[in-house]
Amino acid sequence: MRPFELTAPASVAEAVAARGAYLAGGTTLVDLMKLDVMKPGHVLDINGLPLRGIDASDGLRIGALERMSDVARHPAVYPVIGRALLASALQQLRNMASIGGNLLQRTRCTYFRDVAVPCGKREPGSGCPAITGANRMHAILGTSDHCVATHASDLAVALVCLDAEVRLVGAAGERTVRLADFYRTPGTTPAVEHDLRPGELVTEVVVPRLDWAVNSTYIKVRDRQSYEFALCSAAVAMDVRDSRVVEARVAVGGVATVPWRLPSVEAALRGAPVHESSLARSRTARSRPWT
Repeated sequence: MRPFELTAPASVAEAVAARGAYLAGGTTLVDLMKLDVMKPGHVLDINGLPLRGIDASDGLRIGALERMSDVARHPAVYPVIGRALLASALQQLRNMASIGGNLLQRTRCTYFRDVAVPCGKREPGSGCPAITGANRMHAILGTSDHCVATHASDLAVALVCLDAEVRLVGAAGERTVRLADFYRTPGTTPAVEHDLRPGELVTEVVVPRLDWAVNSTYIKVRDRQSYEFALCSAAVAMDVRDSRVVEARVAVGGVATVPWRLPSVEAALRGAPVHESSLARSRTARSRPWT
């Protein structure tokens, strides 16, 4: 690992002004620093900042420094979010990793993480050997001639399904961005992964109030049941009334360069019948802790 300066800003304003790589749980940043993929000269430990808390009084607000394991088990969290979090990584990592850090984690593409080979995400313009190489774990949606790396976050798929937003703060002040608009497909600039401006910090995730999102779940297909990234995943939430689907939200992961919403599937589900047996199973599953 290369030498770096470590400081702990006392306020959000101080963190934004200092400019550097933000360290929360460190489960992505430290790994990539060890691999020489990321080489920050200045690391800002933001764990002392007031960016915690879960508020369900109007919708759902989750502080960026909340730990994944705590959010997964909070009673106000929609099932699709809890299940996406519990399908991520290992318990030890979930105890450390923050919500904001999870949303900003880098791809798990082996070419990106191997500095011995070129990668347009690491070094703009150097190409994408994954296109013609070992690409079983790579994207089929949202790709370009410059990158086929999949987005790694399970949580982001669930949040895009629920049309969540992220609150950001930077030198120019605060702003709110829909998470579906926050992530960028690679195009000709694969190194630009999201709409985070230099120095900006994710402070909060905001999920709109959706009472019917209790009818939601997250399904993840992977090579093994623990500590593995998705071959394909789906976040689904449905508003069911009188045994018919009134509204549906569907997003998929593991197959695209960003969390991928499926509006055509949502439209096809509207008006579809739902059998009473399915509703009964869903009610039974919701009555049990899924943790």
